[in-house]
Amino acid sequence: MPTKEEIFRMLLNIDFELAKKLIVNYVKNYFLYSGAKVAVMGLSGGVDSSTTLALLVEALGKERLFVLILPYEGVSPKRDVEDAITLAEKFGVRYKVLNIKPIVDKFAEALGESLGKLERVVVGNIMARTRMITLYAYANSLNGLVVGTGDKSEIMIGYFTKYGDGAADIMPIGDLYKTQVRRLALKLGLPENIAFKPSSPALWVGQKAEAELGAKYEDIDVVLYAMIELGMGPQDIFNIEGLDVNVASIVISRVHRFEHKRRPPEIPKIQRALMKTK
Repeated sequence: MPTKEEIFRMLLNIDFELAKKLIVNYVKNYFLYSGAKVAVMGLSGGVDSSTTLALLVEALGKERLFVLILPYEGVSPKRDVEDAITLAEKFGVRYKVLNIKPIVDKFAEALGESLGKLERVVVGNIMARTRMITLYAYANSLNGLVVGTGDKSEIMIGYFTKYGDGAADIMPIGDLYKTQVRRLALKLGLPENIAFKPSSPALWVGQKAEAELGAKYEDIDVVLYAMIELGMGPQDIFNIEGLDVNVASIVISRVHRFEHKRRPPEIPKIQRALMKTK
């Protein structure tokens, strides 16, 4: 049985040039057949959205991109906004900075009148969904499609807002694990401060992904890789040398608990039963 270190080496021992080529070609073909003129995406200044931006520029050209930087004033780190602007200007894409605080606050205020004081998770989800509403409004206006920026790690453990950052027309890096995305970012020429910036949805002040999840992405990805790519069962994963059993348990639990976030709405299939009654 491979150790944690051996699985981590397997995880990162991929052909990043091939990964880039496959994603770029997929995006090109997707936009060709869809007939969409523009790719609309949100740029946070984090590694996922920055990597996605670099791939989109290569796939479609900077002229076909429209980037929205959507901070919530007072919560979104100023450095992230600055990094996002710097990247947008570096790649020469059209961009707009839009503070979503007035929209979110109005929404939360209206809901609070009937629900009472909203928990920060609820407000955070309103924030994420407000961003997606905004992205789709621009995509509709520009005859474009919304490009999501989630990676495989976040998708598999359900670390996203359903119909918020989890909603999009295409997710270019959705089959790459977080640790792989960080290395691909470097291969694409993104600076280290972006590639290895601590991940955060920034839905409230001080929020950090790894602290909230209770595990580092290096360990999360080892568990996910063992589970999904190597086909290992829970007991074998628990026995991986060097891996914290508690971390393995957290990750496996999240994969199953948040499966509903990865699936389309459930629809009871009743037509055949109804036909039999005729």
